[in-house]
Amino acid sequence: MNIQAEKKVCCITGAAHRIGACIAQKFHQQGFNVIIHYNRSADAAELLVSQLNQLRSNSAVALQADMNDTQQMKTLASRILDQYQRLDVLVNNASSFYPTPLGEATQSQWDELIDSNLRAAFFLSQDLSAELIRRQGAIVNIADTHADKPLLNYSIYSIAKAGLKAMTKSLANELAPSVRVNAVSPGAIIWPAALEDAQAPSVLSVREKILQQIPLGKLGEPKHIADTVYFLASEASYITGQTIRVDGGRGLS
Repeated sequence: MNIQAEKKVCCITGAAHRIGACIAQKFHQQGFNVIIHYNRSADAAELLVSQLNQLRSNSAVALQADMNDTQQMKTLASRILDQYQRLDVLVNNASSFYPTPLGEATQSQWDELIDSNLRAAFFLSQDLSAELIRRQGAIVNIADTHADKPLLNYSIYSIAKAGLKAMTKSLANELAPSVRVNAVSPGAIIWPAALEDAQAPSVLSVREKILQQIPLGKLGEPKHIADTVYFLASEASYITGQTIRVDGGRGLS
């Protein structure tokens, strides 16, 4: 018997660092073998894989692919299945994020943001759907609070994440009853780079305004997203087609 083939497998896209890495660690802690996709963050991905394999040998691998390259994404699906000869959970986490002010947005920016946030997630889900059906598996998409409240000057990103929410509902219908498909919508989890300097008065002012919009009064942690993803993928056996907000209540305002 191939012991590795008997272990459940989770693939997380964009999992070299931040929330994606935390999701990978969560599934690994729960006994899954994990496949960590990355694009440019090779060093971070390989370090994470090394750390996980030190805890349990041959339990993690890293695969590189550009989410904007159709052929690379097609190849990625077959490479995922080659690793452990099974797949039980797909987490579509990979994302590009940058401003595209109206009047300045370009076609190439549209293509990159739609591809990385939506198109790649759809076609990867499609290409892996037969295996997920066979395993009675699950798909969890990482959406964003800005799918519901578009962020000023980030119109294309917000549109892409709104599409991901719609895709969640559509695939939940298409793949039922064999595969459950849900999404997690993070609120303020990690301060963006522009707000990391806690000593600058202007930064403190912006931070305070953001915190005032959160009923729980604090930022979330990557762990909160990872725990919700794991719940939806492995424990929520009667939930599908839903997007769960993990935002400290920010969506109430």
